[in-house]
This record gives sequence, structure tokens and C-alpha cells, in this order.
Amino acid sequence: MIQTICPVCGKPLTMEKPAWHCENRHSFDVARQGYVNLLTVTQKHSLHPGDSQKMVAARKAFLDAGYYGPIAQTLCVLVQQFAPDARSILDAGCGEGYYLSQLDAPERWGIDISKEAVRYAAVREKNARWLTATAAHLPFADGSFDCLLSMFALTAEVEFARVLKENSIFLQVLAGEKHLSALKSVIYPTVLEREKDLHPRLDGFRLLHEETLRFDFSLEDHAMVQNLLYMTPHAWRISREGALALEQTARLSDTAEVVFNVYGRQK
Repeated sequence: MIQTICPVCGKPLTMEKPAWHCENRHSFDVARQGYVNLLTVTQKHSLHPGDSQKMVAARKAFLDAGYYGPIAQTLCVLVQQFAPDARSILDAGCGEGYYLSQLDAPERWGIDISKEAVRYAAVREKNARWLTATAAHLPFADGSFDCLLSMFALTAEVEFARVLKENSIFLQVLAGEKHLSALKSVIYPTVLEREKDLHPRLDGFRLLHEETLRFDFSLEDHAMVQNLLYMTPHAWRISREGALALEQTARLSDTAEVVFNVYGRQK
């Protein structure tokens, strides 16, 4: 059983309905959908951190349509290859739960700073545990997990190393340099080519495996083109001109380029 810890004082949490609580009487309600909000006011950088309801709904619609199925399939293969006996998996930055729901383990946990995303995840997959929390302060005891995922999300290597067991794995998924180049060419007047560190060195980890997945996909209606935008960070950065250009885009053919890094936890 995974031991959660109080985000206020660090004491173990007793996980009961209708509220989780610690010995110092800090209490956190269990939502109707089953998730628990452990994101404290001091850990927030805005009133409503993370993806909005519109962005989460767009991501769910896009992923449920199967366009990123090859990413989920590769994820499952790598987890089976490098952590075949994993009994506990944490998805740090789980969004609406699509990727974690593809995996099988007795203990599956997902955290995200977006309350809307976690609410969607809790509805999607009842047999996993979902928390509103930050990867920078994971609410778990040391050495809790066999496998940790970061799917296009923050890499908090110190915290990740802390909550992982020895000889466990961290599976990092990053957008490649050419990821969604067609979308970028529509919404930006000039696409800047920035060099990215796609295989970073992480303290406490050793890179075991790396691979890049590329595949093409086509969106045949305007609504799905909009969904693609709103499930990416470009939704935060798009200009009025870019939004207008995308509004006039009824179809889009694009390429996904995704980097998978598998790290082994070291002492």
C-alpha cells in the first residue's frame, strides 16, 4: 500500500472517506468523483493552476479519438520491457488520465496540478488513485514506486528519485524538435528552431534506453484541429493572428515526433 504524506506537515495520511487526515488534524476531502486535492495554497502559482476545463476536454477528445495511440502503445511496451514486475506506477503530470489508464499494476497513481484534469481522470479510470498535487512536492513517502512516468510534463528529478525505489525506472516522454511542425507553421509567422536537450543527464539516474517515435496523422474536421491546439502548450502562447489562422484551418496533416527516455534509479 502506498503511503501518502500530508502536504502541510509531512506526516502520514490516513486515507479514509469522507476525508484524508494526518495526526496534526490537517484534513483533505475526498471529492465525489474519488480524487483528493492535496495542492496547498502555498504550492499554487495562480488561483487556478494548470490546464483549464476547455483544455482538458480538448485533450480528452483528441486522445480518445486514437490519434496518439502509437505513443500509448510504445509506452506500454517500454514499461513491460524495463519494469515487467512493477506493482506501483506514478504518473506525475497525468492530465486527464489517458496514458496511465493504458497500463496495468496493482497500484496506479496519477497527480496533476490541474483540478479539472484530475477530475476527468477520476471519472475515466475508477481503479486508479488520483490527486491534485505538484510534482515539485510529491505527497508520497520515500521509496514508494517501482515506475514513474512524466508524459510531456515537468521533470522534478530530486523528487522523482526520492519517491522511487532502488532499481526502479523513470520513463520520460518529451516532444521532439519536429513535433507538430505543421501546427506550428499555421499559428506562428516564423517557426524558430531551438536546440533542445532531448536526453538530459539527471542526478540520481542512469539513462538505460532512448528511442524516437515518429508517425503521421490527419485531422479531417475543424473541431479536432482546435482540440489539437488546446491540448498543447501552444494554447498559452498563441497570438490573435495565430488563432485567426487556425480558425480558418478546416483540416490538418501533421507529424508527431516523440522521444522516450528510460532512466534507472541509482543510489
